[in-house]
Amino acid sequence: MSFALPDGLPPGRFLSRGPARVWVSDEFPQNVQRLWPRLLGDQRKHGLVPLLCWPDAMGRPVSLELVEAVRLEEVLAADFAEYRRRRLPFWTDPSPAPAPEGIEPWPHDPGPPFEQWPGLAPQMPATSAGPTPEEAAASLLAWLIETGQFGLDECRLVLVPAHRGSDALALIGWSAEAPLPLLCALLRSWEDRFGAHAVAVFGSELHVSVTRPPVEAHHANLLALEHVLSTADNIVDDPPTPFPEYATDLAGRASWSFWWD
Repeated sequence: MSFALPDGLPPGRFLSRGPARVWVSDEFPQNVQRLWPRLLGDQRKHGLVPLLCWPDAMGRPVSLELVEAVRLEEVLAADFAEYRRRRLPFWTDPSPAPAPEGIEPWPHDPGPPFEQWPGLAPQMPATSAGPTPEEAAASLLAWLIETGQFGLDECRLVLVPAHRGSDALALIGWSAEAPLPLLCALLRSWEDRFGAHAVAVFGSELHVSVTRPPVEAHHANLLALEHVLSTADNIVDDPPTPFPEYATDLAGRASWSFWWD
């Protein structure tokens, strides 16, 4: 079943994704920076979540029941215990790992400053000084366009019928190596705690705008650990940014990027 579309969209068409239908533009919308804030602002009225996505990256939808079944704290606690078990020998050995000739060795990573799962980062309150969701998303879009991110021009505007923006990746069946039920459970939690919104997915990259990022060092450490446990390769393995450096950079940051091989 098709749905009513907002005005001012570029040419596009409806596509079926499992039991749901989504609307997809025919080309990358050149006016996306002007269009996006209005679509995001009208999301509650129309029930449509805007997303930039490669058309061929949409696959079989993941049931929201699988997302709802993820007991986030329990899963992350178990994942951290296993992650720490595997990584502890590297964190406690400051000698650089061997590197090929001509390649700088990776910097030593002391790992997170936690021996046990410390719990989720607390919800950040909204302030008048913070960006609105529309402003945060528009700023991220401007950065993606201005920096000429590879593959962005192959994206299409997708409108996904969803009750909340964090469910869009599950409903389009984003086909990356990311653990989709866990990732969508994290996105739901980040949406509630930090005003996070998935803006673009292309290749195996995910770009998220944030309206209420943590600013205190301890809170940034907690959030950085959640990012690590998302399994994203740009944070964990390719090469691993030392945890203190990643957490420091995360404080006050209004956009997050992840990618998986």
